Parts: sequence; C-alpha cells; structure tokens
Amino acid sequence: MVARTLDTDLAWELVLSAVDRSNVTLALPGTDTAAVKLNGHGAWHLIQPATGEAKDLLSIFLPLCRPLPSDGRSKVIGQLGQSLDGRIATVTGRSRFINGDDGITHLHRIRAVSDAVIVGAGTASTDNPRLTVRRTSGRNPVRVVIDRHRRVPDSHFLFTDGEAPTLRLVAGTYEKQDHTAIAPGVTEVPCLGDESSSEPVDPRLILEVLADFGLRKIFVEGGGVTVSSFLNAGLLDRLHVMVAPMIIGSGRPAFSLPEIDFLDDALRPRAQLVNLGSDMLFDLDFSGKQ
Repeated sequence: MVARTLDTDLAWELVLSAVDRSNVTLALPGTDTAAVKLNGHGAWHLIQPATGEAKDLLSIFLPLCRPLPSDGRSKVIGQLGQSLDGRIATVTGRSRFINGDDGITHLHRIRAVSDAVIVGAGTASTDNPRLTVRRTSGRNPVRVVIDRHRRVPDSHFLFTDGEAPTLRLVAGTYEKQDHTAIAPGVTEVPCLGDESSSEPVDPRLILEVLADFGLRKIFVEGGGVTVSSFLNAGLLDRLHVMVAPMIIGSGRPAFSLPEIDFLDDALRPRAQLVNLGSDMLFDLDFSGKQ
C-alpha cells in the first residue's frame, strides 16, 4: 500500500471525524486506510506521513475533540485575538480585523468542533459577527449572546440571518428545565438576574443554562472581558491566543484579571506555539491533564 501524505485539508477531515471519539483508528476519507490512531487519554499518533502544517492542525484540534467527561462537566475553550502589544481592539472597540486570514480560518475551525459559541453584548454590538463556519467545513454551532440589557441591535446578523439557532441570554430569573431541542431562530432565555444590576454575569450560571440545552462543548469567543471572566473563574480548559504582527499602541487590553503582587501567582499553563501563517498561536492548556 502506497503511503499518502496528509495535507491540511485531509487533516481537517480527520479532525471532524474525531469529534467525541476515542480509542479508535481514523481512516483516510472514503477509504479503509488507517491514518491516525486515538487512545482514551487524548494521545494520538500518525500512521500516514503528514506535512508540518497538517501535524500542527492535528495537535491543536484533536485535544478539542475528546469525548466529554462522564461527571457532567462542560469543556470550555476561550479565544483572544490580539496585537503584539496585547490589544484586542482600538479605544472605540473596533477589532475587525486584528488577525489575518489564517487566524480567522482557525477561529471558524474552533466553532466547527464546538456545541455553542459565546459572545458578550459589547463584542456582538460592535462587530456584528455571524459566528458561523463560513471559512471551513463542519456544522455551525449554536450561537449564544450574553445580552442582559438587550443592547445588541435586533437587526444584527445573529438575530436575522437564520444561519444557526441563537440563544439570547437576558435579564430575568432562570427556571431550570431539560430542553429536548433548540428551536430554530432566536430564543430568549431569562437567566441573568435583575435588569438594573451592574454586577458581572456569573460564568458558572451560563454553563449551567447551556448544559440544560444539551450544550457542553463551549467556545467563548469574546470579548476580552467575557473570556477573562471564564478564565478568572477557573472554567477554561484551553485558551487560544492568536497574536497578530501589529502594534496598536492604545486600546482595549486582552485580559482583565485581578492584580497580583508576585510572579509566583501568575497563571502558567502548559503551552505550545504554532505558526498559523498570518498569526502566531499560543495554545494554552489549563486542564491540568494530558
């Protein structure tokens, strides 16, 4: 049998076939030829040769495809796209597009292996995102907007394009229930407390609400305050920080975390650094597990 070198397109098809699977051998698409072996602990090894770019793609995304833990916990990945000087937007909140084409494709790929993608009201209002997988293959995730005060205009894509179900989390008292299906279009979910409250939204409550909808593989896409709230609460399993070769010089910082006095108190996740082409990716592992 002649070996077939995996390129990024083939590697991505293997990633999609690996979602929620372990202890299996993945075959080349449309064949019985073994390509990648997965075990039950997140490890994997290649059976076919692969380009460097394909290996990088597998090393980034196969960990995101592991089956959910049996204890009912959600798996959460966050993402920040920033400049070299740690800015995610200008002082006016403009962030399209700090990252280049390769970084944006990477973003769409994370969406494709997630059940739901979360954005805060500020990011949704300013960027008017679609949160779909237009740049890659795979299914669109359920879109989730944290919008306690209904700040996001009703005319924005999330509420009008019909590309994927959208949950709009708004002020109100949450009534826990088991949802058998998510309706198409936009569903408002009262769960974020008093509308007049200025208290930050509890990210644990958001995960609880999404789990009731059967959504447990969660992608927190932005903005910086929202991602930081999940990080500060210890709820991120992984964080992808994409750094663009750009210096803005002012603007909104990537992270909003409590001050520390000593470097010993700094967060030091395991990391791999991957050149995406237009951007450099820091793939940060906060799970504490291999």
